[in-house]
Amino acid sequence: MPGATSASGWEVAAREQVRALAKGWTVVSMRGQIQLKLREPGTTSQTVVLSFVWSKSSWGDAYVRIRNIYALVQEGYTLKQAAEVAAGKAPKLIEQHDWHGAMERFKQQKLSHGTAIKPETWQTKYVPVLTEAVGQLTSRKPPTTPEDLIDECIRKWEPGSRSRQERARNLAQFLRYCVSRERLPAIWQPPADLKDAIGRKPASAISQKSNAITDQQILNLLASFPDDEAGGRWADVIRLMSELGLRPVELLHLSVRTDPKTKTPYWWCSYEKRSGGGVTKPRRLWPLPLVDAEPLGELDRPGDVAVEWNLLPRWQARLIELPALRSGNGAADSIATYLSRRAGWKSLKEQVESQDERLTCYSFRHSYSVRGHQRGIDNGSMALAMGHSIEVHCRSYPWATEAGAEAAFAKASSTLKSPGAALETPG
Repeated sequence: MPGATSASGWEVAAREQVRALAKGWTVVSMRGQIQLKLREPGTTSQTVVLSFVWSKSSWGDAYVRIRNIYALVQEGYTLKQAAEVAAGKAPKLIEQHDWHGAMERFKQQKLSHGTAIKPETWQTKYVPVLTEAVGQLTSRKPPTTPEDLIDECIRKWEPGSRSRQERARNLAQFLRYCVSRERLPAIWQPPADLKDAIGRKPASAISQKSNAITDQQILNLLASFPDDEAGGRWADVIRLMSELGLRPVELLHLSVRTDPKTKTPYWWCSYEKRSGGGVTKPRRLWPLPLVDAEPLGELDRPGDVAVEWNLLPRWQARLIELPALRSGNGAADSIATYLSRRAGWKSLKEQVESQDERLTCYSFRHSYSVRGHQRGIDNGSMALAMGHSIEVHCRSYPWATEAGAEAAFAKASSTLKSPGAALETPG
């Protein structure tokens, strides 16, 4: 009876080296080559044949390769994928993964769980970038890192833009979901900091920011609106944005509250703006009345005269009916469309652009800021009133409080004369 074949000393040592890496790891000879096996508790056994001969002379190089494979498996690769990466090949992750199915399951997750989004948000802000991503991932030469994938999928949006920022973050969300729920290897975890991918706006784009206009320019524009029901509605849009310093979308989030102590009504905005600086909290609004430089035409009356639109009592009495405004950026688009049809706006636009400045519907909000600073309101109070990012606000203006802002705005408004006072003559 032939004797049993016993392992040589190097073979025993080799198996011990591999077992020492972690429980479940071992090597055997497979048709003269080294086969690496992994059997973790509760999982299916994984095997891969390495391109090394089963011999003492090749074991040193083989063991270096096995250690690299082990490290990659700890990062989330399967044994086969790790072997491909360690050998200098791109892992065949793309063909093995159901990307279309993953996108559909991610959609259901976003619509139904956690901070659920609206279907229209999914359609406008997720679908474009995820469709591009799935197309890239299922192409003949797909990206092999999350960084390359993100760069490839957001290049169509302007560097530093809000759209590019949103798309990068939404794609990163999808990749995190795939790693945590779709068993994608951990190396596909996107970077925590997306600044490099988002980029910064070029100098030419920075100059495209809209500029403030004067109170008188706003009043002249309003005077040019048609004297009909539609004209009145759009005029109230401009009045509210100008006097309250609103973003266009915030018109959809306006309400009036009452101070429980003083019983005084005040404006409230429930809008929450998400940005790189954090989330802007709902806030109280403080009106800054415009000043009519020529309240009586040719008659010269000293002192600034506040324009009284009575917006708050009219709002309470349901006498203000705004035109139909779409949510999100659609509100700004709706306002811009109406203004573009007005001769007064076209004339003002030509005037502003002749000074190398830019006029948009945000110019009314910018004018509010300028008006406040001109009346001596501190930077912190202005930031608080305008709903700038709380994180940025607290970092830049740590002394500002709601009480301080209230006092500052009260003081600013008290310096203005009412139209009735302007008509009074010394006794």
